[in-house]
Amino acid sequence: MSTFDLHAKIPNNVDLAADRRLQRALEHWQPHYLSWWNEMGPDGFQDKDIYLRTAIGVSGDDWAQFDYVRMPDYRWGIFLADQVPDRKVSFGDHLGQPAWQEVPGEHRTTLRRIIVTQGDTEPASVEQQRRLGLTAPSLYDLRNLFQVNVEEGRHLWAMVYLLHSYFGAEGRDEAEELLARRAGDADKPRILDAFNQPCNDWLSFFCFTMFADRDGKFQLASLAESGFDPLSRTCRFMLTEEAHHMFVGDTGLERILRRSAQLTRLDPAGDARAQGGIDLPTIQRFINFWFSYCLDLFGSEVSTNASDFFAAGLKGRFNEEKRYTEHTALNQTKTIWMPRAGQLVAEDIDLRNAMNECLREDYVDDCQNAIRRWSKAVQSEGVDFEVTLPNPRFHRHQGIYAGLTFDLRGNLISQEEFDRRKAEWLPSTADLEYLRSIMQPVYEPGRIANWIAPPKKGINNNEFAFEYVKL
Repeated sequence: MSTFDLHAKIPNNVDLAADRRLQRALEHWQPHYLSWWNEMGPDGFQDKDIYLRTAIGVSGDDWAQFDYVRMPDYRWGIFLADQVPDRKVSFGDHLGQPAWQEVPGEHRTTLRRIIVTQGDTEPASVEQQRRLGLTAPSLYDLRNLFQVNVEEGRHLWAMVYLLHSYFGAEGRDEAEELLARRAGDADKPRILDAFNQPCNDWLSFFCFTMFADRDGKFQLASLAESGFDPLSRTCRFMLTEEAHHMFVGDTGLERILRRSAQLTRLDPAGDARAQGGIDLPTIQRFINFWFSYCLDLFGSEVSTNASDFFAAGLKGRFNEEKRYTEHTALNQTKTIWMPRAGQLVAEDIDLRNAMNECLREDYVDDCQNAIRRWSKAVQSEGVDFEVTLPNPRFHRHQGIYAGLTFDLRGNLISQEEFDRRKAEWLPSTADLEYLRSIMQPVYEPGRIANWIAPPKKGINNNEFAFEYVKL
């Protein structure tokens, strides 16, 4: 079991005090991080006491404690899951060899790129969501927003620790760049496009935490299989925190859908907007938008990079060690529908080149589980409406379908047909304006905005009416 130093300037379980050079480097980075947090973190609430959980361990049911804390005083730290004795590389060309405790020289550049890309997503989401607290539908939701934010900040620390520890001056430079880029900035945007999209309303926030953070689950799980043991251990603990982020999105969307169904029934014309709510077709359009954008986060369906990552033992499939019996992926293929001369043609692709698509398909299946539950929630309120996911070819900006236009079922259509039906399928300017008009803050304990249903239970066995944020 690792030993936690919770009272250090940088809480950690990596014996940071034993490496003075590394400790000084991270303590030099810390004020830069706090400066970024104060500039780009949640707007208007930095001096408020928030009921937050903070990591005090990496395993068991009591790995975190709950208490009021001001966000700039949050105990961000460096926490790795406990080391597995004699761990071996579990896939690829190095299958069965001892896991690496240091960066293999031949994979140094590739590993750094993987870590930087993952690390860049963490501050990006905080930047995207920084003004959402000003329109929170309840104190419960306000607290959940801030919990997601501070833990995304801690996930940035997790990646920065790896960069500082294992990549020397190049890693330190990359850590500084992680604080220099900005979500949506025209000159220095975040690396992945989904993290440059505006997230200015709570429907978008719940879609983001549902779909983008669920992408994070699958990316982190595939990196938790890595033969580079420090990266594996880092991601294994990050997954523990990531579960709450997905919970926020999953349950948040279900609560909006349920309330929309209730308001639909209340209105004589079946119009939830006339009752101050969000109508079901609008919610569906936002699901279409965020789901399709987050599919791009997995990369191209056919990728030599994905093949190289797998071959090198750097990034496996989802739950590689548990789910698969064959771990080399040699002499195997996967069928992918390729666009050829205006048609889709089924082609057998080398399985290693299709690793991104394997991960994406597992993600889609996971999202589909939530979609079925949401549909049942709507129908339990007496409204005949089915929530759906668009086909993975719809509205793509990365991969083999980028630059082509498809309908919701994945059929190739003309650009003119797509433009004609775009407002039916994706959020419009009018949708965004309407959302802004109804999203007024509700800060009284126990009260909630009209457009969303209350949660079934509160946080840490507290009631919904608990004072989650002291304003």
